[in-house]
Amino acid sequence: MLVLALDTATPASTAALVEVTTDGLFGVAESRTVDPRAHGEKLAPEIATVLQVAGRRPGDLAAIVAGLGPGPFTGLRVGLATAASMGQALGIPTYGVCSLDALGRAAGPGRVLVATDARRREVYYATYADGERVSGPDVAKPADVPVGGLDRAAGEGALKYGDVFGLPVEEHLLHPPGAALVAIAAERVRSSAPGEILTPLYLRRPDAVEPAGRKPVLT
Repeated sequence: MLVLALDTATPASTAALVEVTTDGLFGVAESRTVDPRAHGEKLAPEIATVLQVAGRRPGDLAAIVAGLGPGPFTGLRVGLATAASMGQALGIPTYGVCSLDALGRAAGPGRVLVATDARRREVYYATYADGERVSGPDVAKPADVPVGGLDRAAGEGALKYGDVFGLPVEEHLLHPPGAALVAIAAERVRSSAPGEILTPLYLRRPDAVEPAGRKPVLT
């Protein structure tokens, strides 16, 4: 079963193709562009690239797995809207996965802090033991993130605030890997579970808010 993984919860736009079989998962292709202001411009070309590299077409897809965040409002909704619209157009299920969980799974054994940049001098974070989440996700200032008992850290937030966390950083794990997203959803894919509504994990309100009321006009 050929699965497309998408994630725009971080400054990266990621698209990956993964083959899910009864024996395991096999990475087919992955493309990523890191540009926090260009998710809307980069994601579609990333999807086209991985399909072209693999010699496959959208009609070959059996499911789509999307990173739900947490992440900034504008970038995150690009990936989720793309996944939802493609799933509807192709008539295939969509499954959501916490984007931090993909980094936590990819980090492997040990107790790991996963932190991504939440802007406003804050991070989105969660902690993991042997790839399984044990706390979070949450958002906080780096100095307020509990790091006691943790071995190391992953994510671009961990790299940016490494001096605050005081943990060794897995610098090769800065953005959610597509294969890890699919691995978390693999049993849903194999069992052909019903598709899910892709509900974003924003964790806080967007910067832009609707005015509370109309201001009086001077005459």
